Amino acid sequence: MTTPRVPLLVARDLVKTYGRNPALRGAGLELGGGEIVAVTGASGSGKSTLLHCLAGIVRPDEGSVTYRGERLDTLPERRLGELRRTDFGVVFQFGQLIPELTALDNVALPLMLAGTARARARQEAGAWLERFGAGARRDARPGELSGGEAQRVALARALVTGPQVVFADEPTGALDSLASEEVMTSLAHTARASGTAVLLITHDAQVAAYADREVRLRDGATVPVGVAA
Repeated sequence: MTTPRVPLLVARDLVKTYGRNPALRGAGLELGGGEIVAVTGASGSGKSTLLHCLAGIVRPDEGSVTYRGERLDTLPERRLGELRRTDFGVVFQFGQLIPELTALDNVALPLMLAGTARARARQEAGAWLERFGAGARRDARPGELSGGEAQRVALARALVTGPQVVFADEPTGALDSLASEEVMTSLAHTARASGTAVLLITHDAQVAAYADREVRLRDGATVPVGVAA
């Protein structure tokens, strides 16, 4: 018998409205330690808003988000900032790398912000770039990287601090099928090897297939996978 994972991150009854437009209408999910969960749904269904609430980037209007016993939705911004530096890693669709920095320094930056000496941070960043097959591009700046290379750098940056949870918002949305497969294979392999939980936002069924399970959003609400439209 498989032992159930203890929930690491739990969202309940989330509501979020922008102006008159409801983005979330009672959405909820649980993410276990070391688990990869794909959140799927049509464009505008609330996927990215859900991720932003779970990562503490935005606060829901109603409902709760709990991480290891702490209510993220009520934490002061300073504590949320600490968690984003230590426990959380975030990967966006277009990487959002700092254009003035090399790939190596983009990956080293989270470590330096957490107090790691520059030489040590760059050493660890280089090891992560090698792990993601981007070591040869360590001195390139984002404008010199292909889409797949930039996402590999972004993944290395998200994982370099050893986070408990990685939030990946359409990480392959701007990539072709081959680059998408390579990036997802790297992410899934590394996350499972390190025991990192991943919340993966995607509209692509092939990307969702890398997850342990799938949660679907429809019009801001969580629905069981397999329910007819």
